[in-house]
Amino acid sequence: MINIKSNSKKVTNGDIFIAIKGNNHDGHDYIEEAIENGASRIICEYGKYNIDTLIVKDTKEYLKNYIKENYCEKIKNIKFIGVTGTNGKTTTCYIIYQMLREFGIKSAYIGTIGFYIEEKIKDLDRTTPELIDLYDMFLECKENNVEYIVMEVSSHALELDRVYGIKYDYAVFTNLTEDHLIFHNNMENYLNAKLKLFDKIKENGYAIINIDDSYSQHFLAKNNNNITYGRKKSDYNIIKYKLKINFIQFKLKNNNKIYKTKINIPGKYNIYNFVAAISVLNKIGYSLKEILKITKNIELPKGRMQLIKYKNNSIIIDYAHTPDAVMNVLNSANKYKENKIYTIIGCGGERDRGKRKLMGKISSDLSDYAIFTNDNPRFEDEEDIMKDITSELNNNNYEVIYDRSMAIKKGISLLKRKDILFVLGKGHETYQIVKEKEYHFDDYEEVMKNIQK
Repeated sequence: MINIKSNSKKVTNGDIFIAIKGNNHDGHDYIEEAIENGASRIICEYGKYNIDTLIVKDTKEYLKNYIKENYCEKIKNIKFIGVTGTNGKTTTCYIIYQMLREFGIKSAYIGTIGFYIEEKIKDLDRTTPELIDLYDMFLECKENNVEYIVMEVSSHALELDRVYGIKYDYAVFTNLTEDHLIFHNNMENYLNAKLKLFDKIKENGYAIINIDDSYSQHFLAKNNNNITYGRKKSDYNIIKYKLKINFIQFKLKNNNKIYKTKINIPGKYNIYNFVAAISVLNKIGYSLKEILKITKNIELPKGRMQLIKYKNNSIIIDYAHTPDAVMNVLNSANKYKENKIYTIIGCGGERDRGKRKLMGKISSDLSDYAIFTNDNPRFEDEEDIMKDITSELNNNNYEVIYDRSMAIKKGISLLKRKDILFVLGKGHETYQIVKEKEYHFDDYEEVMKNIQK
């Protein structure tokens, strides 16, 4: 474990405590607590304390250099695969992680659904953890003889230097659409944050890029070994596909050879996630023939196009929480639906307001009926959120049910014959945040509770 801590509650006897100024908290306010918990040394920007203290100009810079100097050498033999993009990070990483394991490679996954070495170790508070927590995981991986770490790399992490000191063997770009603009202010800043991952590729590493995305040209850096995938002409060219509610068939062209495969995963966008993963495994050294043999064993993570059969209807739980993700899910469903599509969705409070009207309109336009409900309203008034979501609707095919449990119950009651109900936005999450309270809420559990009645 790393002997320097920035969270006073995690300090144990003999640790160094470093006071970091964050957006919401100043570590200097917690120095006394760190001392009480056994800190042997304090690193801070000001103050006098009754234990060994080092005053530095910038504690964030000091921490980055301390981590790099003391721990990067210890993890130098681990290979890193980083995936960034607005949508698809979790699924792409999880598919790569499973494929590596199928080939007998000791691997780890770090991202939205937790920290895994062979099996789940723990949940994580954020997609890409803080620098100290991240290196703690890397050291745990080293102790467990992990050869590859597959990790989601968020724009926040790149902007805030949470992945400082890491050099990637493979960096994957999935796509870029509007999200996190409260933090980044505009799309240019958001793009520039994502691009930072592609400055962290090893000399003999690979940049793997979705060529169909409108921002793809920005990621094709001259100094990188660029590999492309997509429907446009590319190294891994998706040339034909067939969508069903519980599988996809597609053809892939590489080096003038055409490969046909079937994956037990729905959704057109998941072809992209899958091909991105195939590209990585192929560059690692496995032939496409070998890779496609194991596709039948690959599953989606919890809360990603999670299918539940109810009578002769289908209920699908998915994490889609951006306009682009919602559009992809519903457009795919409209290609394989047999009857009606119902959608339950909300938007988070204290998050990008601009995307609410887009998500509302997409849900209404691409569904036969939509139910708008709460999705972590936090301290924002739920009625204000709903006004934003419904502000530009052209149809009256919707209703508002604030209670998410009641919304799911109503959605299930609407199902008749060969209908599809989407429950979107929370996916794997097991909580609902209202004001300062976080209470247990799981879309999957709610659905199962209702259909078992």
